[in-house]
Amino acid sequence: MKVLIVDDEAPARERLQQLLEELDGFTLAGMAGNGKDALGKAAELQPDIVLLDIRMPGMNGIETAHHMNRLPDPPAIVFATAYDEYAMDAFDARAIGYVLKPVRVARLKIALEQASKLRASAFADLANASGVSPKRNHVCATTREKITLVAISEINFFHADQKYVAVHHNDGVSLIDDSLKALEQEFTDEFVRIHRSALVAVDKIECLQKTPDGALSVVLRDGSHREDKELIISRRHVAEVRRRLKGG
Repeated sequence: MKVLIVDDEAPARERLQQLLEELDGFTLAGMAGNGKDALGKAAELQPDIVLLDIRMPGMNGIETAHHMNRLPDPPAIVFATAYDEYAMDAFDARAIGYVLKPVRVARLKIALEQASKLRASAFADLANASGVSPKRNHVCATTREKITLVAISEINFFHADQKYVAVHHNDGVSLIDDSLKALEQEFTDEFVRIHRSALVAVDKIECLQKTPDGALSVVLRDGSHREDKELIISRRHVAEVRRRLKGG
């Protein structure tokens, strides 16, 4: 079984590597010091298991695991954590693999042998039990070749198109598997629905402008003004869009 070790502290990575070398049936696939690097290596190296620290700067372990779960063949996850017994009960109840820091070889062996694929529904519960924010800082577009992370702060709008959602961001357009409804619930503070197929970042809206046929359209701060269906506001959402622009 190939194991990818992810921890932002070099001594912790080295300790886990040493412990892994003591176990039969497991080999080191690679190591990463942050969530973004871990995602790239997971896509490239295709480990069977990822030994993942929860508290890391930038992208925490739970968000990293969430994105890894979108890979075509997602790895099993074992979280490395220093939480108390109450949080451990939550891990046990959800059948989520974990090891406590400082990690002992006997416990590591058990956790690796019991590692299983995470259900998508487990992430929010796990975040709450672990005391970290369940909200992602990125969305993730995956192909068999690579993972593309898009920071929420760089997204102008989401647009649903058949089975995918197109993410329009500073560097272009990416396709993701998330549903528009789930995105609206997760990022309700940052985005507003303008019609049934689009969510727009409130802080990226410059103004509202009427189209030649009398409809109301969003003008983005980058100068974009679309008179097609993507950024035209439906009548039922006009009042809410105006309220959000006023800071309500």
